[in-house]
Amino acid sequence: MVVTSLNSVTKTKVDMEGAAGVIKQLPIGSADGAPNFSFRVFTVSPGGHTPYHQHESEHVNYVISGKGVLVKGEKTENPIQQGDFCLVAPYETHQFQNRSKEDDLVIICAVMKQYE
Repeated sequence: MVVTSLNSVTKTKVDMEGAAGVIKQLPIGSADGAPNFSFRVFTVSPGGHTPYHQHESEHVNYVISGKGVLVKGEKTENPIQQGDFCLVAPYETHQFQNRSKEDDLVIICAVMKQYE
């Protein structure tokens, strides 16, 4: 069993092409003995965004705090806010955007452990 506090988890700047103002934390992952899933937490600063990308596996996201937009494909924008769950299907092009000028957008992202 593993119990951890997000406040004690190392923060790493997401240094991927297309990302701006994003910090990643890995509170539960393969190093903790997780056999299948890893839980990442992304903090997107005001005006920031994740890369516009796709991948071969689905992931489930939960908005811990803040508001933003989940962009899907070329033109579809889905407003998201605290308490929302989001399923991104395999190969679905997507991006999380924080259009706020003041508040962080904080999201849990559950993925297969090989994508942590």
